[in-house]
Amino acid sequence: MAVKPEIGLTASALMIAVIVAGSSALPADCLASANSARKFSARQSDSSPRGQILALSCASCHGTDGKSVSVIPTINGRSVEYIETALKGYKSGDRPSTVMARHAKGYTDEELRLIAEYFGTISTTNK
Repeated sequence: MAVKPEIGLTASALMIAVIVAGSSALPADCLASANSARKFSARQSDSSPRGQILALSCASCHGTDGKSVSVIPTINGRSVEYIETALKGYKSGDRPSTVMARHAKGYTDEELRLIAEYFGTISTTNK
C-alpha cells in the first residue's frame, strides 16, 4: 500500500514535534530520548527544518545521524558539496547505484540540496 508523500511528510513532522516537545506522560527512558532529540535539534540550527524532514527517509538506511550500522555507506563526515553532488549524480544516472537512483529521482534539485545541507551540518556539529 502506497502512502501519499504529503501524508508521509505530515506524519513525520508530527513525530518530530512530539519527540522534540517531550511529554510528562512518557516513561523516563523515553524522556531521556526526547532530551537527546532536543540537544540534537539544537545542533541543527544551521540547516533547514524542511531538510531535516526530507532526510527522515534517508535515516532508515543511513542512520539518523548518517552513521550507518550496516553495509549501507555512512554519510556522516561528508561535506555538503559531496553529498549534494552524489545525490544529483544518482538522480541524473551519472553515478551508478542499485537503489539510490530511484530515491534521488523522487526529489527536486532544491530538495536534494536541503538534504545535503542537513547531513553536512550534522557531520560538522557531531565531531
